[in-house]
Amino acid sequence: MKIDLQKSQVLLSPENEEEKAKLTALWKILVDCVGDSRKLVPVGEYVPQKGEQGASFHIEGLEPEDNSFVEVRAEGDVQVYCRTCNKLLKLKAGEVIPICCGKMMSIID
Repeated sequence: MKIDLQKSQVLLSPENEEEKAKLTALWKILVDCVGDSRKLVPVGEYVPQKGEQGASFHIEGLEPEDNSFVEVRAEGDVQVYCRTCNKLLKLKAGEVIPICCGKMMSIID
C-alpha cells in the first residue's frame, strides 16, 4: 500500500488486488451515506525504530473484537489462500473472501 501525504489529506493507493479489496472494505466501513461517517483514531504509538510493527488505529463506533462488519467480495474469479494453514480456495466474482485462522484469506495474484 502506498501512502501519500497531501497537505491535510492522506492518500492510500493499493498496489495489488488484496490491498484493493481491503481498502474497499475499509471504505465501506468508514463511509456511511445515510448517517455520520466513522473516524480512525490512533491507538498506542508508532515508533519505526522499535521494529516492523505498523501503526494501529481504532474505528470509532465499533467494538474492537467485532469483525462481523467486514465483508470483502472477490472482484473477479480468483484463488485465495490462508497464510497460516495454506488452505487454498477458488472463488467466483462476487463471493465473500472467507476468514481462515482468524484472518481474511489472501488473494493469489
